Amino acid sequence: MAHTSILMAMEDFYVVHGNYTTKIVLHIRDSNADNVQAASEAVDLLENYNVRAIIGPQKSSEATFVSDLGNKSQVPVISFTATSPTLSSSSVPYFLRATLSDVAQVNCIAALIKGYGWREVVPIYEDTDYGRGIIPYLVDALQEFGAYIPYRSAIPVSASNYPLEQELYKLMTMQTRVYIVHMSSSIASTLFTKAKELGMMSEMYAWIVTDGIANIINSINPSILDAMNGALGVKFYVPKSKELDDFTTRWNKRFKQDYPNDPPSQLGTFGLWGYDTIWALAQAAEKVSKVDDIFHKQRHRKNSTCFRTIVTSTIGPKLLDEILHNKFRGLSGDFDLENRQLQPSIFQIINVVGRGSQEIGFWTAKHGIIRQLDQNGSKITNVNSMSDLNPVIWPGEQYVVPKGWQIPSNGKKLRVGVRTSGYPEFMKVERDPITSAITATGYAIDVFEEVLKRLPYAIPYEYVAFDNADSGSYNDFVYQVHLGVYNAAIGDITIRYNRTSYADFTLPYTESGVAMIVPVKDDTNKNAWVFLKPLTTDLWFGSIAFFIYTGIVIWLLERRINNAELTGSFFRQLGIAIYFSFFADRERVDSILSRLVVIVWVFVLLVITSSYTANLSSILTVQQLQPTETDVHELIKKGEYVGYHNGSYVGDLLEELGFDRRKVRAYETSDDFADALSKGSKNGGIAAVIHEVPYIKIFLSKHCKGYTMVGPIYKSEGFGFAFPKRSPMVNDFSRTILSITEGDTIIQIEKKWIGDQHACQNDGAIASPSSLNFKSFSGLFLVTGVASTSALLIALVMLLYKNKHKIRNSISRVQTQGGYGSEHANRQNQERELDYNQARSMQVIVPNDLEDGTCQQEIEISIEFTSSGSEVQPSPNFASRETPGNNLLCNDKSA
Repeated sequence: MAHTSILMAMEDFYVVHGNYTTKIVLHIRDSNADNVQAASEAVDLLENYNVRAIIGPQKSSEATFVSDLGNKSQVPVISFTATSPTLSSSSVPYFLRATLSDVAQVNCIAALIKGYGWREVVPIYEDTDYGRGIIPYLVDALQEFGAYIPYRSAIPVSASNYPLEQELYKLMTMQTRVYIVHMSSSIASTLFTKAKELGMMSEMYAWIVTDGIANIINSINPSILDAMNGALGVKFYVPKSKELDDFTTRWNKRFKQDYPNDPPSQLGTFGLWGYDTIWALAQAAEKVSKVDDIFHKQRHRKNSTCFRTIVTSTIGPKLLDEILHNKFRGLSGDFDLENRQLQPSIFQIINVVGRGSQEIGFWTAKHGIIRQLDQNGSKITNVNSMSDLNPVIWPGEQYVVPKGWQIPSNGKKLRVGVRTSGYPEFMKVERDPITSAITATGYAIDVFEEVLKRLPYAIPYEYVAFDNADSGSYNDFVYQVHLGVYNAAIGDITIRYNRTSYADFTLPYTESGVAMIVPVKDDTNKNAWVFLKPLTTDLWFGSIAFFIYTGIVIWLLERRINNAELTGSFFRQLGIAIYFSFFADRERVDSILSRLVVIVWVFVLLVITSSYTANLSSILTVQQLQPTETDVHELIKKGEYVGYHNGSYVGDLLEELGFDRRKVRAYETSDDFADALSKGSKNGGIAAVIHEVPYIKIFLSKHCKGYTMVGPIYKSEGFGFAFPKRSPMVNDFSRTILSITEGDTIIQIEKKWIGDQHACQNDGAIASPSSLNFKSFSGLFLVTGVASTSALLIALVMLLYKNKHKIRNSISRVQTQGGYGSEHANRQNQERELDYNQARSMQVIVPNDLEDGTCQQEIEISIEFTSSGSEVQPSPNFASRETPGNNLLCNDKSA
């Protein structure tokens, strides 16, 4: 393929560039896939043919040796097939990779693994520089995406059918069913042929081939493609173009002419890279200035292959620089070797179907896996899930995505560790004395078996009892999973941080948290000041303030119209006005504005009074049953004794919270807890039990009367199932547990083993009724405040309007007096003020005798001074004023 592409590139280039003064000449050598032969041919070309550049070699192991020769002679070595990451440009600056490094595809492969939800994969690679070079980068990429490599299958190049078959049998004994194949096409052909014979190209298996195979997938023998049916592959994406279509047609015709006896082959990506490499080299050669000598020559005999005869090229550095800076659009896409290798852009995901391949989707470093691209290679359709991609036909002609793991079909069952709990309701383990068969029952067992029923595949399993259940802790029990004694451990296992270091846990199937069990007491409140508790201090003072303010407003409004009720001293009148605030229905309020204020205030008072009555009733009734302790820190301060379940991690938790170890007591059963709580902390018992919420529910189902739960006081993750680290079953179990806990199934299981959760009225934290605060009634106070203030403002406006003529006369009088001379005006003002005061003080009191009482009428005599010219003339003015008495009619007898 490469030979045909290179020859056609030479012809096409100089047809297009017929005016070029330089022309490259090919000296073709065959290394026969041998590293030593490749090095020998390279030395021969450098020494005896004075080549200015070397294109090739094909294999990465060959390129490693030849690149050192190029570096020594300063001759660029350009390979479009050597992809091993070990060929670092920093160590061999004259080596150029006109292809992609294998590292470029690892993120695409890892994205596929993550997208399909596979947790474990096994790489199968040839044991060469090419095969081993990708592994460290693949491991890092998979770990970043959350996958794990439990085993690496290295296949020797010289492996015959039997060793390869034995390796495949070994893979079948493992539970991982996802394989990444990275090897040359010749070894891959044998691998897939044997895999199909052994039944590994069937359902439950997933195969992914790297671009070394995917790039030439259409050139592989059709019988090998039949064996690869269902495999996925990643390959470099070549954008479609008219030039590419024309070249492909000419290439197919040329290939048949050059190799008439070979089976038909199709042009692959490597052939396109070979074509573009010739164009890049030919363009660079034209730009290099001619020099007299191509090499610093020494006199040596012809046909020498001695390393000492290799000389340094004077044109090499400049030729290398021109190649690095030469960028163009080739048949394979953008051709740019600025970083001494092609830059990764877009990978195409393919599915081997029939005797060819079909497109599934694409991957870019920026957007990840996408479904479609436009002609320019930009993103069109993103992928929310892998189901959005084009349909995939998996091995066995299945359309269902393989789960990626399977219990090995070697007769073994899933070993599930069980142990009897301190609460048999959660798990009870019994051993048949005759058959030694293990039987397990309880809450945890029902959840576990319900999960197995809902999984889309069958898992054979057997229960294995924990041998040290009497003396071993739950930490020891879970650690058996890490040691490989169990494949899983189930039961009332709390998900703890320290346990996650050696096991993986499913999602919890119970409620989480640590709470307290405490006795309840008859707390009938006998406090003499209990009547103040329904309202907070700010509400009490706020109510009093608005009460006084409302009374003052009513007094001002009624005083304006001379309400008959408001007589006597100022304090007596104010007291009567405030009295209106409570008993407005019994006292006469004359002003309409006062009545409006009173109506709003009575409504506010009604709401506050009703709320006060209701809250006081709650305080005197609900508080009759209160927990004896409500704060775990108060227990520590008082030095109270507390209890916990023997063997539980709660004992260590209590020490972390600050409890004295001497104040902590361990108990075994619910009855032990009840006895200790009934005695009390001062009588050899305990004040509270610190326990996990699931256990507390069981306790309260048996000892409901007299006890309650307070809390949770500490956060925990609940109970879960333990599996080995990176077990692929954790994900499936967690999803199934979530479906169980979201439905009615978990409620039925709880009723079966724990009982009705609502039967115990004390179950759950008891909260005291809270006092009502000022904020709760701020709206009401705003309404009454606005109403009172508005009425007061309206009354003020009315008063001003009623006396507007007096105000106008006073203003005009002041303006008239301002026209006199200051000295004369001052004197007249003093005289007028003196006469006016005397006139105001003059009044005639005429007695008026009545039969049933006396009424006194005052006749005020005022003298109004009018000015006529320069003289001031007094004008008497008589006015009478009745003094209120006993509401009797007074008749004037004299005046």
